[in-house]
Amino acid sequence: MIQMEDKMSPFVNNCSMAGIKPAMLEFPYPPIQVQCRNQGYADLLSVDYCGSVSELSALTQYINNESRISRSHCRHARLLLEIGVAEMMHLQKLGELICLLGGRVDYTARYQNGRNCLWTPDYLTLPGQVDEMIQADIEGERAAIKQYRMHIGKMDDKYVNAVLARIIKDEEYHILLLQSLLEEVNTE
Repeated sequence: MIQMEDKMSPFVNNCSMAGIKPAMLEFPYPPIQVQCRNQGYADLLSVDYCGSVSELSALTQYINNESRISRSHCRHARLLLEIGVAEMMHLQKLGELICLLGGRVDYTARYQNGRNCLWTPDYLTLPGQVDEMIQADIEGERAAIKQYRMHIGKMDDKYVNAVLARIIKDEEYHILLLQSLLEEVNTE
């Protein structure tokens, strides 16, 4: 019988996640509002919400990586969870915008070519080594920034674009945190 209370048990994870806060810059987000309903804009945001490069994919990948390394790299796992919580907040803001624009939040990315794709864990990159995990997370953040910038260029809604620009700031911050973490892991 495995006793979860036994602190010496190899089956207990002693990495506390108490006090986790989102890894976000400390300046406010613009109000969540839109100029008018626009299904095309809602569809663009659905890709940011749950496409292959999306907040849902990022959040899921961070949580998965955190779970896999928390026993051996507690401090690193805590940072990944903090970034994951920030991604969850981005996901929530995108969901609100999609609804305000007249779209549906149903884990379907609606691409401009008419293709609809239900979110799948196949979108995740889950390497086995900690440094590879962090590198995959950095690449995911870069891809998200590129996609957000492209979507800003396609939307003429100052309110939506302001929220996306603010999300980009957090994603850039995540890259800095992850690059620092990667340097630390590579010198261990």
